[in-house]
Amino acid sequence: MGKTHVIGGVLALVIGTGVPAAAQAAVASPIHWGPVTSSAGHSGHAKADVWITDFSAETFTVHGTLHDRDRHRGHCASIRARFHYVGGGTGWSWPRSTCSAKSPFRLTSDGEIKRVDVRVCLYDLASRTTFTCHADAITPEIIANWPR
Repeated sequence: MGKTHVIGGVLALVIGTGVPAAAQAAVASPIHWGPVTSSAGHSGHAKADVWITDFSAETFTVHGTLHDRDRHRGHCASIRARFHYVGGGTGWSWPRSTCSAKSPFRLTSDGEIKRVDVRVCLYDLASRTTFTCHADAITPEIIANWPR
């Protein structure tokens, strides 16, 4: 019975002290960028509802839902992110695609970044190629200038 009280007391102490301020800053709430839509010339298109983490995060994340809005059989939606790293250089995330009306996605960087380009395209299953793409460049400066 003595161990139960000690463990309970230690757990209460840990819960009571809370999470350190540095850890709380790292778990900032996500930022809603909004929709990114492919530039299809007809009624069919691909669309992503995009959320991002704070640019100060060591691993930057782009996540949300991807929507296939093209009624053509064999046309799907695709999303990919190009990360511009603080130390220099760029890198592409693995592409995500869906042929369903709505599908979640999550793309992550390999380190701290200064810019991300979110690219949404239609994807042709037969030829395995993307087309009618549109990219949004997202930077900390753009987000800092948003009205509060």
